[in-house]
Amino acid sequence: MSADAWTSQLALLPDYGGSHVLLTLGALCLGIALSLPTALLVVRVRPLATPVLAVASVIQTIPGLALLALMVPLLGRIGVAPALLALVLYSALPILRNTVTGVLSVDANVLEAARGIGMTETQTLLRVQLPLAMPVIVAGVRTAAVWTVGMATLSTPVGATSLGNYIFSGLQTQNMAAVLVGCGAAAGLAIVLDAGIRLAEVALRRRHPLLGGLAALGLVALLLLGAAPSLIALRADDGRPVARIGAKTFTEQYILAELMALRLREAGFRVENRDSLGSTVIFDALVSDEIDAYVDYSGTIWANHMKRKDAPGAERVLAELEKWLDEEHGVLLLGALGFENAYALAMRRDHANSLGVRDIDELAAHARKLSMGADYEFFARPEWTALRDAYSLRFREQRSFDSALMYSAVADGHVDVISAFSTDGRIAAFDLVVLDDPREALPPYDAVVLVSPRARKSPELLAALEPLVQKITNEDMRGANKRVDLDGESTSTVAETLSAGLRR
Repeated sequence: MSADAWTSQLALLPDYGGSHVLLTLGALCLGIALSLPTALLVVRVRPLATPVLAVASVIQTIPGLALLALMVPLLGRIGVAPALLALVLYSALPILRNTVTGVLSVDANVLEAARGIGMTETQTLLRVQLPLAMPVIVAGVRTAAVWTVGMATLSTPVGATSLGNYIFSGLQTQNMAAVLVGCGAAAGLAIVLDAGIRLAEVALRRRHPLLGGLAALGLVALLLLGAAPSLIALRADDGRPVARIGAKTFTEQYILAELMALRLREAGFRVENRDSLGSTVIFDALVSDEIDAYVDYSGTIWANHMKRKDAPGAERVLAELEKWLDEEHGVLLLGALGFENAYALAMRRDHANSLGVRDIDELAAHARKLSMGADYEFFARPEWTALRDAYSLRFREQRSFDSALMYSAVADGHVDVISAFSTDGRIAAFDLVVLDDPREALPPYDAVVLVSPRARKSPELLAALEPLVQKITNEDMRGANKRVDLDGESTSTVAETLSAGLRR
């Protein structure tokens, strides 16, 4: 990894790290404010203990990414709000359980002595049980703090900027500098936060004002570090219009988002990128004006959102898609970029030749002896259902991968078939063969620029993006993807080169 790779990633640390700090501290403070009173209520009303702790335990068993995703439809928006709510709920269990356990574990003889000198139940709780339980309670807060720091990295797919931006984009683009910076910063934050809470607990237990002051100073410093990038950006606001560009979770999307951002900056916009969003999340964000534009694929909207199972051809799909988006959601289909990134089944060329497989019909005869890998959402998409039913595909095993790992998985023989993207440069690099779809079970996947209901009213934004329409070929996009995925170039560098080429 070159020095430039590290430098470019570290330049993003104030923004990503600051957002992560604020998100973590906000969730932890709200979690404590919710959990401590609830725990004290449970201590006073014992029958509540079982149901309250059961609910907290159930929330804890939900995978972090799933819990975050559930918050989006619940709140009807993306960004900080769903991430914050999920993190608050996730932090509750260790604080609740430790507080209840610590308070109820105080020696009965101590409680009897407190009552013997005339203390009320409230006085006993506040002056005896809570002080004696404090080490156990603080242990729960420290556990919650570390968990919250880690889970906050999963906030990126729901549109909240965090250190997860490093990790998600780094994994997709095989940028280990980004992954290491993200993981290292998250680990450092967890250590610092844990040490600060421990210091505050020691200061409180020993009634040591100096240690208490140091703990408070550390918290203030952390808050200032988290807020500094936002404050600087606020002061630097020069009145330019803001454009928010979305991207899904794979290399091509990062490149196209950078390309659109580059054109918008040249047109005088201040651009905010919302990367690594899921297919449904990003579409809903556009419809609700939380992002202004992004690139989607005609087949994705046709199958996932319009719920169409037929494949009438590219021109008709685009025409019906444009009408549906406008009438149903007020979204503008600005135009097709000129290339198609279709879902396709791919195999190693030598393996396909040995089986005599050239299309999916011929693959179906061998499928029961083969394993198939796909990106993490393919097997849940209607396109897979249509493909499976059209060819009666029944594989011996189906495995889901991060899309960045699928190609090496089939190249190394871990799976026999993958759901490839037709513009991915790794198809040629790994000598894979794309199988024909003679029954046309899959719809066309023309890349299209979508603009939100609010942003379509901006002539300047439309004028900045219109020059991209019908200007990018399959070869252009395949080459751009290869330069990131295999040659290790940054998405911003590749986007600049692609933009310069489009002007010639």
